[in-house]
Amino acid sequence: MTTPRKILVLGASYGSLLASKLLFAGHEVKLVCLPAEADLINTEGFRVRMPVRGRSEPVVIDSRQLPGKVSAAGTSEVNPSDYDLVGLAMQEPQYRSPGVRELLAAVARSRVPCMSIMNMPPLPYLKRIPGLDANALKSAYTDASVWDEFDPRTLTLCSPDPQAIRPPEEKVNVLQVTLPTNFKAARFDEPAHTQILRDLERDIDAVRFPAPEGPIELPVKLRVSESIFVPLAKWSMLLAGNYRCITRDGMRTAQEAVHTDIEESRSVYNFVYDLCLRLGARDDDLVPFEKYAAAAQSLARPASAARALQNGAPNIERADKLVQLVARQLGLRHPVIDRIVDLVDTRLHANREALAKK
Repeated sequence: MTTPRKILVLGASYGSLLASKLLFAGHEVKLVCLPAEADLINTEGFRVRMPVRGRSEPVVIDSRQLPGKVSAAGTSEVNPSDYDLVGLAMQEPQYRSPGVRELLAAVARSRVPCMSIMNMPPLPYLKRIPGLDANALKSAYTDASVWDEFDPRTLTLCSPDPQAIRPPEEKVNVLQVTLPTNFKAARFDEPAHTQILRDLERDIDAVRFPAPEGPIELPVKLRVSESIFVPLAKWSMLLAGNYRCITRDGMRTAQEAVHTDIEESRSVYNFVYDLCLRLGARDDDLVPFEKYAAAAQSLARPASAARALQNGAPNIERADKLVQLVARQLGLRHPVIDRIVDLVDTRLHANREALAKK
């Protein structure tokens, strides 16, 4: 194992999945979250339930039993400069919240390497893609100004391919992994920063869980790529699956979104796939539709964007709008994506009006 690293993770829900892998590898993690969450994690740690192929019961990873150290704190209680790496694990609209916004600015000023595991790429990351006008994409963000102080060279993107939820009947320190795939990170511009990721990748690979039948390898690894386009493989999945969970009067599961009209799903998926190729990705950077469609058979819940809209959220991550704007820069459009964007706009408008009347 490499020398233990100190890692700051903003967001304790999805962030606890990444944290569990880092703690298992012996590193120290600080989770930034709400006060009630922080108190619970500091008192009881957190649990991650994870399915493992060949086992009838999921593995339960208890942070209190891992080699690394975890603690949690509020936004005003941490100094980003004290850490070797910062992980961004909140949803994009949350970064404009009071306290979070100021901490994000401090992260930017610290120039500590920062890895996002959001569905929505931080705006500075898009500045690393040659030929793309990132400034013309600002309208896809809840508040693009929160990213102004970042140096794109200190920021990378990690595709959040693993799927996980907080079971509503459990405490908020419990996470259930529903699709145990890998985190796929792009390199930083600075080799020394990329080396941190490669060290973490190797440490996580070496982890074995002490099961009753003997040490077993766990899924959900960190994979580091030289290509800055690898995390964009998620875009096709988001547009063909996640955002098509949203319906005019409700929501449907990701499995239904993909398989109810498989040819429409394929058309949307391949349009976004080809868009990524136009930006500079290679086929090896991306995931073919057939592989995604097979994985979607197990996605028995609506995507988080659909759930948030259904619950009245006034803002959600707008990867749908981002992809639409990127396509338009290249003179491309897809009618289904245009319909998705219009539908999400309409439902967000209704949610905001309802909130205004309260």
